[in-house]
Amino acid sequence: MTASADDRRRKLVEWQDPLVGARAARSLSGLAYLEAMKSGALPPPPITQLVGFSLESAELDRVVFAFAPGEEHYNPIGSVHGGIVSVLLDSAMGCAVQTRLPAGQGYTTLEFKVNFVRPVTATTGRMTAEGRVVHFGSKTATAEGFLRDADGRLYAHGTTTCLQLGP
Repeated sequence: MTASADDRRRKLVEWQDPLVGARAARSLSGLAYLEAMKSGALPPPPITQLVGFSLESAELDRVVFAFAPGEEHYNPIGSVHGGIVSVLLDSAMGCAVQTRLPAGQGYTTLEFKVNFVRPVTATTGRMTAEGRVVHFGSKTATAEGFLRDADGRLYAHGTTTCLQLGP
């Protein structure tokens, strides 16, 4: 079966220069950076525009992103691709660690693990990806994350280890 022109869908993705935020991060603490992004003072990173999620809240040790799954996120078997779920959890867990960082300090994910507990589809509705710091050491930090629907049902959970990068 071939797709007809009537079956095709389109999604336009627009973003702003990602280096604007990267430069600002040099003079802002991690939490201040996320607050500036949430308020619109700094542009969101392009990945949020591409996937379609947004920062809902940021506080010390905790970050929440909002996401509405759509068919543009589907894999070949008709559910949201696990990579999309992983992006959401990696972002939430990493940004939770970011809330602890002083100005000029960065981080990168060393490893993360995701457990998928139920399928996400376009009919799942609005979801939240919450990240929480578990441990914040001098060189590494660990966090946990949870992807839930509006009723609080768990769809995936994960853990991460992040490496703190010097100024």
